[in-house]
Parts: sequence; structure tokens; C-alpha cells
Amino acid sequence: MPQIIQVRVKPAEAAADLFLKQLISQHKGVPLSSIQGFVILKKSIDARGKTTWVNLTLQAFINEPTEIRPLRTFSFKDVSKAPKQVIIIGAGPAGLFAALRLLEAGIKPIILERGKDVRARRRDLAAMNREGVVNPDSNYCFGEGGAGTYSDGKLYTRSQKRGDVNRILELFVRFGADERILYESHPHIGTNKLPHVITKMREAILEFGGEIHFEQCINELKIIDGKLTAVRTKQGNSFSGHAFILATGHSARDIFELLHRNKLAIEAKSFALGVRVEHPQQLIDRTQYHCETRDPFLPPAAYSWVEQVNGKGVFSFCMCPGGIIAPAATAPGELVVNGWSPSKRNNPYANSGIVVSVDMADVRTKNNLQDPLALLRFQQQVEQLAFKAGGGNLQAPAQRLVDFCENRSSINLPSCSYVPGIVSVNLKEVLPPFIHERLQLGFKQIAQKMRTYYTNDAVLVATESRTSSPVRIPRDAEKLHHPQVSTLFPCGEGAGYAGGIVSAAMDGERVAVAILQQWGIKTTLPSSSPSV
Repeated sequence: MPQIIQVRVKPAEAAADLFLKQLISQHKGVPLSSIQGFVILKKSIDARGKTTWVNLTLQAFINEPTEIRPLRTFSFKDVSKAPKQVIIIGAGPAGLFAALRLLEAGIKPIILERGKDVRARRRDLAAMNREGVVNPDSNYCFGEGGAGTYSDGKLYTRSQKRGDVNRILELFVRFGADERILYESHPHIGTNKLPHVITKMREAILEFGGEIHFEQCINELKIIDGKLTAVRTKQGNSFSGHAFILATGHSARDIFELLHRNKLAIEAKSFALGVRVEHPQQLIDRTQYHCETRDPFLPPAAYSWVEQVNGKGVFSFCMCPGGIIAPAATAPGELVVNGWSPSKRNNPYANSGIVVSVDMADVRTKNNLQDPLALLRFQQQVEQLAFKAGGGNLQAPAQRLVDFCENRSSINLPSCSYVPGIVSVNLKEVLPPFIHERLQLGFKQIAQKMRTYYTNDAVLVATESRTSSPVRIPRDAEKLHHPQVSTLFPCGEGAGYAGGIVSAAMDGERVAVAILQQWGIKTTLPSSSPSV
């Protein structure tokens, strides 16, 4: 029977199979020849001390054949002639995983995506980077796979109670992701790998009888007696269904407007706004690993921090080691920046969002007290200011870190990964005072804990504003449908119920299960794979 052991080793040792077999042999007091193999169940890095360690949980096979990693199987049904169909609006993680869950139950998913497939989408991303041209329906946020496709592909989540995290990760592996995501403590796929995975998901949905319609942006709702029965797109096509999953992401402002026009309840939701800060990756490596040169067996270092400043959180968000800063606007005349990394995280820069919490108290006026879109308007205004400050063509306003904190303009700027280019601007002209002041104090506070972090070799790029949705679409706590429309199921980040790829995927599955339960269909998910 396989045996579980936990070991603490140096990075080079963690990469040496023979050394690990010898370690297992010593731990168990058996000859090396009896160790037939092992499987890594968990892996994490501990860089808190002067020496960096790798913690491993191993499943060892002693005097028995080595087994492959135990993975559950997924059984999709042919739904081409299924009597019921669900319209899924949005092909991001929530929409795709909802579709896959419906396929398992024999229900036909029909996905409507305003953007293009991953291949065609690349041309529009290139135009953003090289020419500063924004296609409102095809960009880093909109298109097949949603905002996650061209992101770092982080798969870490704290939402353990919302669903089966292992199931989501195993589905990713089923469609081509590396098995390492199953055991690494902070797994990621990488923006260079995700398009392939997403393409395989699409092919499976189509193979089993589902439908996916690209470049279909909804602009009309047909609601009869409290039930949504059909949607119409601005391309002139109508789609009818027995249920509708709204999984449009946190940047689909027109969808929030559409719901508001139809007098469907929506709510303002707090979010966070700030900047992207970029350091040389070598500096972050030295800071986190306490060494001059990173061990070649260690990944590029990441960091995470949070400070309380004048009653609000100032914190890092979506840290991208070995990554780049990318333009993430979804409309002309607006400027948004985000970050991503390739699977190897081998770019020379490290970037992270550094943001401040924003809620209604920060933007409340006598005219917007009852406006559920007030925070969205605020977000949009800051993005427009950033665009103007950058001078157009998606050039981003930027300032060296110490200059920012000392209230002085940067005479020049360091090299930066942001392809459209950066221009020196005092970010006091772009950021609202309560954001600007708290960022200054937050950076000064963290400088007391990470002294090398506080340097003019770092550059701040504005503005990071799409951290989460500034709107929540309410839904019944148990049945998960909109309180006014029994066939409409708000879902994922855009509805305010997720905050990343995995949590969005889990919410997509959760909503799909809620629909099945409403229809009296057995919804027992396959049992979880063995875990430690």
C-alpha cells in the first residue's frame, strides 16, 4: 500500500528524483531498491528564513508498482437532441465550467460570447499593444475564456467552501494543463498555455452537442411573468432557453446598464483601485529569497502584502513574477492596466497591482445615493482621467515609486514591460486624493518591512481598476436565481460572486447544479480524488 511521507529539502534536492528516493528509503528504513517510485501530492516553498526550503508531501510506492496520479474521470453526454437547453451568456471560466457541468447532466449548453475565439482575439490584442486601438468586444477582458485566458492563469483561491477546488484543477488537467497545478501551493497555467486549454474545452463542448456563438452581444431581454424566455443580440439574433446563466465578467458595463433599464435589481459593490507597480525581478528575488542570485531550482519570487491605512486596506493584488503589464481597457478613451505572466515566468520584471478599497462612502453625493452604478461611474471616470494624462494611444501615466511617495515628478522613467509605452506624470493628477494619499502611506509602511522594495528603480503605472466588479447582481441564497426572474442566474465575477479563475469556475458549476436541482435532475458530483 502506498505510504505518505513529508520532507523538507533544498530546491536542488526537490528536483532530484534519486535523492528523494534515497530520502524515502532512509525515512522508511528500507533498501533503496525497494522504492519503486513516488508521486508528489503537495509542494510549497518556505522562504521565511535565510535558507529557502521546499516542503514536499510524497506518496511512496515500496515493493509495489508505481501508480499514476489518481484522477477522477469526467463523463460528458451527447446533448445534441436534449429536450432542455441553457443559454450561457459569457465564455469566461464561469460560463465554460457551467457548460461542462451541464454536459455531464445531459443538458444542452448554448454559449453566447460577445468576443472572438482565442485565435482571432490575438489580432485585437496586438492592435491594442502596438496601435492603442481598443475593440470594445474583443480585448483582454472580452473573448473566449474571458479575462483569464490572457492572464497569469493563477489557480489559487481561498474559496474552499464554495465548491470542489480539486475538481476544477483536474478539469483543467483533463484539457491539457500541466499536472503540477494539482500539487503546487500557488498553481498557475501561464498566459502562453491557457489559450490551448480553452480551445480544448470549446472543442469538447461542441463535440458533445453544445453550441458556442461568438461575436454575439446581448442587448435585449424578453421577460414574461417573471421569467426570462429569450435574449436578443445587437447582431440581430434571438436565442430562447429554459434557463439563462449570466456570466459576463466584471467589465461588461453595458450588461449592468441593460439590467438597470429593465428595472432588475442590481447593487453597488465595493471594489479596489490603484496602480501597477513594477520592479526588476532580480530585486524581488533578492528580497524574498535573501540571496544575491536566485537558485536556478527556485521559481521567480512573488510577494503579497496588506496594510491598514486610515481605516482602509491597501494591498497587493494579482502579483505577476516574471511578467508584463498589459493594457486592459474595454472602451476607447479609457486606460486600464493589468498584469500577466507566461508559464515559465521568465520575463525580467515583476509586477503587482497595489490598490485601495473603495466603497459607496468614498463616492457618495446627494445625487447618487440611490444609484447602483455609482461605483461603476467612479471607476470609469478615473480610467478616463488616466487615458487623458497618458496622452492617448493607451500610453500610461507613470511615476517612480519614491518620487510618488515624496510628491515630486519623475524626471525620467526606468524601462518598463508595458508595450504601448509610459509617460512621466505626477499621479496626483490621476488618482483621487483618498486613493493617492493611502497609496503613499501604504508604500512607506511596507518599506519598513521590505526595505529593498522601496526604490526608484520601481515604477508605478496607472491605473489598476478592474480588481473586481463594482456591481453585484442579487440572487436567491439557495436557488441562486435573480429575485425578480426565476430563470436568470447571475454568476461569477461580474455578478459579484467570485474573484479569480477558480472561484469563478466553481460558481459556474454551482449555478449549473442549482438549475439542475430546480428541474429535479440528479446532481451528485463525482467524488473527490484522494487528497492529503
